[in-house]
Amino acid sequence: MNDTRVPILMYHAVATDPNDATRALSVTPQAFAEQMAVLADRGLTPVTTAALAACWRSGRPLPDRPVLITFDDGYEGVHRHALPALAKHGFPATLFVSTGWLRGPYDTGGGLDTMLDWDQVRELAAQGVEIGGHSHSHPQLDQVSDATLRFELIHCKEIVSDQLGTVPASFAYPYGYSSSRVRQAVRETGYAQALAVGNGLARRAQGPYALRRVTVRRSTGIGEFERVVEGRAIARTFAADRALTKGYAVVRRVRQARRLVSRSGG
Repeated sequence: MNDTRVPILMYHAVATDPNDATRALSVTPQAFAEQMAVLADRGLTPVTTAALAACWRSGRPLPDRPVLITFDDGYEGVHRHALPALAKHGFPATLFVSTGWLRGPYDTGGGLDTMLDWDQVRELAAQGVEIGGHSHSHPQLDQVSDATLRFELIHCKEIVSDQLGTVPASFAYPYGYSSSRVRQAVRETGYAQALAVGNGLARRAQGPYALRRVTVRRSTGIGEFERVVEGRAIARTFAADRALTKGYAVVRRVRQARRLVSRSGG
């Protein structure tokens, strides 16, 4: 059905002992395995980002009770801990990589914890994980110049294409931040769909470049996780997140306006 509301789960690090920078948005390997078991036990059907968007674009029906499992940035634990749990259930997923954070020839040193290397990314792809783009250096894309925006999108796409031999079709905005300018640039770069955050269920009406996700973090208990994947009490669960997001959006708009004035010499 085209009006189906789909939970898109947003993970970051999967680690037993993450560092302070990634701890809040990490989950333990045990918690991740338990969460995957919940999806299997409840009969949900994981799909990739590209598969979801293709169904909505073409009007083809979605599988029964669809859900997306997505990872941002490219932490090493996705290969070490998440992949075995995904493989156990035969689940596909999507990994959005910040190419300048991964270990290897393009590493800028910006990674927040132990990151994947390209051999691990290739193995994830071989095991059914869609690899998408997440910029090169993980900036707030709506706050950078047009030239920097184009570089971040194009360089990321070119590196992934070169390393994997396939062009990434999906993108996730760093920090979830975008604007009409950013979304247009993502489209022009050749990405067919893109994910934000929003902490709400995804719907076809959101459009292919602003699909919402729900955050899974270290404090997410199994009861809360079950409610989220069932699409229950979403607004209440993420009320604090939404309040913070709205407040910070005002601050960021002021900062952006000041930068524009400074650039124009005003």
